Amino acid sequence: MLRPTVRIDDDESDELPHQPPDARCQSLTMHSNLVIACVLVGVTVIVHASGLAVLLRVFMRSPTPMPKRFWPIVWLLIRLTLALILIHLSEIAVWAFFYLWTECLPDAESAFYFSGVTYTTIGYGDLVLPRPWRLLGPVEGLTGILMCGLSTGLFVALLGRVIGGKVGDDPD
Repeated sequence: MLRPTVRIDDDESDELPHQPPDARCQSLTMHSNLVIACVLVGVTVIVHASGLAVLLRVFMRSPTPMPKRFWPIVWLLIRLTLALILIHLSEIAVWAFFYLWTECLPDAESAFYFSGVTYTTIGYGDLVLPRPWRLLGPVEGLTGILMCGLSTGLFVALLGRVIGGKVGDDPD
């Protein structure tokens, strides 16, 4: 029988063993964390809005008509999915580079991994931010949810355009 692992947060230590204390992690207030979080959210939204603007320009203003056959529609959805994943990976990178720059996480792999599981709200919990930076985790998760919602909106709009062109058309 598997037993769940319980992590007990030791109140005497503000740092986890794998994370050396750093001057940038010292004496942060909740107010400064919220300001930093707002800046990171702003950068994330700018990256997302820019990416969606490019995709809208490419997919919605294309002079070619929307596809009506199965495989061209699938190819359109694959391209849109890959483009959206690239946008989200760019946003994850913004947060990961911040965690790396502030030395909140020990290396680039850990920073990108933590940012990815936090942004997507998977949240394994095997890596956590040091105590002074913990507020950023939930903010990144909420930001990821909202950005995924915007991507879903674009996906639905494109599918609506594809399906809208097919309603009332004679089958080929």
